Amino acid sequence: MNDYTQKFERIHPQTPFSRLAVESRRFVQEKALRHRFTLQELKQVCDIARDLELWNEAPIQQVWPADTGPSREDKRRILAALTAHWQRLRETPNSYAGFHKAPPRAEQRIVFGERRKGALGLGDCPVASPRTRCCNLMTLDAVENCGFDCSYCSIQSFYHGDRVNFDPGFAEKLAALELDPKRIYHIGTGQSSDSLMWGNRGGVLDALLAFARAHPNVILEFKTKSKNVAHLLRNELPPNLILTWSLNTPTLIDHEEHLTASLEERLTAAQRVAEKGALVGFHLHPMIHYDRWEAEYAALFEALLARFDPRQVALVSLGTLTFIKPVMKRIRERDFRSKILQMPLVETAGKWSYPEAVKLDLFRHAYAGLTPWHEEVFFYLCMEPATLWPRVFGFDYPDNAAFEAAMKAHYMEKIEALRKY
Repeated sequence: MNDYTQKFERIHPQTPFSRLAVESRRFVQEKALRHRFTLQELKQVCDIARDLELWNEAPIQQVWPADTGPSREDKRRILAALTAHWQRLRETPNSYAGFHKAPPRAEQRIVFGERRKGALGLGDCPVASPRTRCCNLMTLDAVENCGFDCSYCSIQSFYHGDRVNFDPGFAEKLAALELDPKRIYHIGTGQSSDSLMWGNRGGVLDALLAFARAHPNVILEFKTKSKNVAHLLRNELPPNLILTWSLNTPTLIDHEEHLTASLEERLTAAQRVAEKGALVGFHLHPMIHYDRWEAEYAALFEALLARFDPRQVALVSLGTLTFIKPVMKRIRERDFRSKILQMPLVETAGKWSYPEAVKLDLFRHAYAGLTPWHEEVFFYLCMEPATLWPRVFGFDYPDNAAFEAAMKAHYMEKIEALRKY
């Protein structure tokens, strides 16, 4: 075994090499030995090779530039041409026509367990950043890990495997939580898992409903991609509960939000709880740019306007794909097909996302499409730079505290209207 072969065996585990198809692995190894790739060069090649597989594009061996001989100049030329091809694919709007996804994780593989002993999982939003305009949401980890399998989800970087944990002492810990009765709290349960997909398993929903009734100064938000509202419909819902649905177009739900409820199922579930008298809200997050995005999102906006009275709707949030490197690494490790990384990534506020121009197109389209709701519904950008606000909404808040105060004031006004009703 020569020196470089030993080096290759040492460095390739630090790249997606092992996740490549057999033919691609053989090809990449042959080229690595020929050109004596450094770790960074090998990672660059393997990232591109893996992305081509995920995107259902021609494999790396079919797009490899002409290889005239092992020299530094030849290596630089090859890597530059390969990167240019990869970048062109990222900058071309995705098309899901003819895209064949691999089967997502099977539901039956989920294993239920008990959370480790510890305090109640109440804290700050895990994705909050001082570089973005943040509402200072508090998050409550009622359940750990999600049974849905959205390709872009950040939960996959927090939890691994298919074990979903419930805290056996959750109800007691929640009931014992001491809160300042003079302070308004905004608490969400949809950060470490979907808020509704498990129903009342482990008594979670009963505990949360009791908590909301006991603390009228708490705005409790459930966030979901589920249709599972049966337990809620059997119970009296406190007015300080807001049920919010993350929505996307049917194309994106089908190809990137595996195992979730369809758009029609989500809208029907939201209608049912709204008809029961609960406040609802919608997260158009992540909005994703692809070849038919304008028409398909416009149809989604029209459905919302047709099916919901703005008096029933507390909020609409807008946001798009935002990645940290561990999530991108995890996506390349998955056994599925996804176009979610086939996008022009730029660094924004310490994370990776669309260029500003793409974001503005997406957000302006949504805000304009929901114009009839502007006066009665609270619109905001989630995890986005403050500089985008005036160009989307025509206004901004001076800081996160002012944003938080405005959000809470709007929600409490809607809640008080329900209490009077």
